[in-house]
Amino acid sequence: MDQQGGMTRRGFVRGAAFTAGALSLPASAWARVLGANDDIRVGVVGFKSRGQSHIDAFSGMKGVRVVALCDVDAAILEAGARELRDKGSPVETFTDVRKLLERKDIDVISTATPNHWHSLITVWACQAGKDVYVEKPISHNIWEGRQAVRAARKYKRIVQAGTQSRSSAAWREAWAWLKEGHIGRIEVSRALCYKRRASIGKVDGPQPIPAGIDYDLWCGPAEKLPLTRKSLHYDWHWVWNTGNGDLGNQGIHQMDIARWALGENQLAGSVTSIGGRVGYEDDGETANTQFVVLEFGRAKLIFEVRGLPERTGAKAMDRYRGQDIGNIIECQGGSIAGSKAFDRDGKQIREFTGKGFRGGDHFANFIEAVRSRKVSDLNADILEGHVSSALCHMGNISYRLGAEADPDAVEQSVSNAPEAAETLARMEEHLARNGVDIKASRLRVGPALKFDPRRERFIGNDAANAMVSREYRSGFEVPEKV
Repeated sequence: MDQQGGMTRRGFVRGAAFTAGALSLPASAWARVLGANDDIRVGVVGFKSRGQSHIDAFSGMKGVRVVALCDVDAAILEAGARELRDKGSPVETFTDVRKLLERKDIDVISTATPNHWHSLITVWACQAGKDVYVEKPISHNIWEGRQAVRAARKYKRIVQAGTQSRSSAAWREAWAWLKEGHIGRIEVSRALCYKRRASIGKVDGPQPIPAGIDYDLWCGPAEKLPLTRKSLHYDWHWVWNTGNGDLGNQGIHQMDIARWALGENQLAGSVTSIGGRVGYEDDGETANTQFVVLEFGRAKLIFEVRGLPERTGAKAMDRYRGQDIGNIIECQGGSIAGSKAFDRDGKQIREFTGKGFRGGDHFANFIEAVRSRKVSDLNADILEGHVSSALCHMGNISYRLGAEADPDAVEQSVSNAPEAAETLARMEEHLARNGVDIKASRLRVGPALKFDPRRERFIGNDAANAMVSREYRSGFEVPEKV
């Protein structure tokens, strides 16, 4: 039993439905066979922030109607319904997503809830015969992401991950050109998330839950803990119970692009991470400064997170090779930084515009696949979303299992890894410009973890494997057998 009296994942009845009678019919009986001229009816779940773009995108498409909204915040729900009603598009409203999923006249679920809900909503929606657009990261942990993939395949659902860079024609052109061998073999695929993240403040005890919010539903699969930060909304990204830090927030986009460049379709064979939450003391738990090294055998993927500015008091962020939120692909004969390719001497030799390559709106691509019923038409199938999300989780697991170390020990940990040592040196310089003394605010050095990509389990490390999944509260379990 968990601390709230809920059952563990392993204790959940295998294959149980999400509510007593909701899935009494097989998924095939729930799903309509859409014709080319049928309207696709969408229910949007969670829309205080990113979800509003879901509403806007689907509302503007011919042959698509947003017919339902769901949110646990009564004020957000009413405001969203009122806005659509005023535009002549009345919708039904729901607080509990399970009630929404019981509706047989909804074809698509589009969700932008906090991370801890993503996989469960995806599994439930697939079981209910719905197609799904799920925001990034598609999971809060590795195991539940794989369950979302299994549900999509079992129920033959179209499920798009919200990693919209996959619909970029420019990136498609870049990787096609790279594959042709113009600058040789990839040695390091770098991803950068240099994005300002200020302190979220510090409270001296549990805070009241804002009025009008069903906090039990808000917590859902996560532990129902007291609110120990100033803001319930958005700042959930920076606590482990519900978020994955910027590695799994903004960073998942760059992680996905970095893996796409490598052409890898499974998880890495090893991972290590170094970082810390430094520069201020607040109620956040996740790293605001971090790098992750993922080994794929033939190449490395190195990810960097920086939440502090380029220096104390500055508004601008650091840039590396011209990028702050972006990707750099280092090859034997040159590199790609952002949308441009360079030779070994740094001379630009090509710019990628995407002309002649497939691309466009990510939401529109999803709807096209919903109509065609071809997973291959998706630019970001749920499997792609799972692998990239899980790489972020691997990095965070190494970080969380790490221990604070003095600067000499930190540097010693990467002494046999030149690319990691160079990354660490730049990070230390960045922290010094922000007045961070790493002798006092020591960095955390995560263990080098070996991983079995086929089984999606760590090798010989029980503590790491315990973090591959989580304990779920009763009524909100991700089922072991979808």
